[in-house]
Amino acid sequence: MDDVFKALADPTRRDLLDSLFAEDGQTLRSLTEGRDMTRIAVAKHLGILERAGLVVTRRSGREKHHYLNVVPIRSVHDRWVDKFTEPWAAGLVALRQDMETTNMEKVFEIYIRTTPEQLWEAITDPATRARYQFGLGVESDWASGSAYALVHPDLPDPLVDGTNLVVDPPRRLVQSFHAHWSEDADAAGTSRVTWEIEQVADSCRLTVIHDELADDAGEDLYGGWPMILSGLKTWLETGTALTTPGSLMYGGDDRG
Repeated sequence: MDDVFKALADPTRRDLLDSLFAEDGQTLRSLTEGRDMTRIAVAKHLGILERAGLVVTRRSGREKHHYLNVVPIRSVHDRWVDKFTEPWAAGLVALRQDMETTNMEKVFEIYIRTTPEQLWEAITDPATRARYQFGLGVESDWASGSAYALVHPDLPDPLVDGTNLVVDPPRRLVQSFHAHWSEDADAAGTSRVTWEIEQVADSCRLTVIHDELADDAGEDLYGGWPMILSGLKTWLETGTALTTPGSLMYGGDDRG
């Protein structure tokens, strides 16, 4: 967390995060425009933000796009802030409420001290999944082209369903994603979720990409990922369930 606080301490880097908050997925060129700084200077600040996990990059052709990653902010919240006042802390995490951006690809990244095999099992095992995703277990035979569903024991119908587009254990899982927890979510139609696992020394870097979202998609379709990923990290590293607003609302008392 030292890298997170160091990155946030600089006003220029906070301004870059604000810019990505307003328009996610920008290139180095677009982030440099309007600033009295060279591209090299902006790139150095972005490098610090990337090392802190606050920015995630993805290449598209010759261009590299930068995305705001809220998971480290969520981790700060889970460690300290929610002990005092959850409603106020929720405001800190809502860094991505501005839906006026036309780029509807959301990228989340987290490092977890585990093996790729253990991480894959935690993603695909129904009982483990329910411990960090609001009580929802996952049902599938995990073959490419097969169906999957996220189900809650107290509800008759799946809250999410779709197709396993790519199943490449323990490295990559690509799924279509259709949420049914509200009329608005159902009406938003089908998007796509990609889980990418990369071993880094004794840990894994997990990147979740939620894309193919409609321009007017509501934040409830992707805003829960920071809580889910924080819960996954806590479960794998400590064997305990992380208390989050979502788990309190949906998980039940027997999920701890």
